[in-house]
Amino acid sequence: MVDVGQPFTDDEYAFLRHARFGELPAATPPEERSASAETDPRRDRPEPAGEPQGWDLRHGGI
Repeated sequence: MVDVGQPFTDDEYAFLRHARFGELPAATPPEERSASAETDPRRDRPEPAGEPQGWDLRHGGI
């Protein structure tokens, strides 16, 4: 059985993050940051193809 003991300190967590991910890149200065609008399209899914009328046929709808 694992001994839970005391939770890690912030310094221990920082060491574990560094051991896992290595050196982090420098922070981007505020003047070089750009705001992203919530209306930007998602980039994790492709654009739908074809017309909405054909979508039902492809996806088994009526």
